[in-house]
Amino acid sequence: MAEPDGAVAQTINDILVDALAPVHLEILNESSMHNVPANSETHFKIIVVSENFASQSLVQRHRTVNNLLAEQLAGPVHALSMHTHTEKEWLDKGGVVPDSPPCRGGGVS
Repeated sequence: MAEPDGAVAQTINDILVDALAPVHLEILNESSMHNVPANSETHFKIIVVSENFASQSLVQRHRTVNNLLAEQLAGPVHALSMHTHTEKEWLDKGGVVPDSPPCRGGGVS
């Protein structure tokens, strides 16, 4: 797992590591794809692979992450895309998630 770049990303990392003990975690700052100031930390995509998700549906997994990151979502984080998997699911997918689509709003062309 690579070290996140930025204070908000680091906070997200610390919360998810402490709560979910992920075997794989990626926190991608996608703010530059949106109409925000340079070096913003407002739009993130996270990939979390944890056995804590084994007994949870996709909705429950997303609720878990949303609850863990409630403070960040109420403040600096405007958008959060998440991919939540167990280790088997991650391996079955070949360790790949789809690319994020381009921004469709906010004046970005």
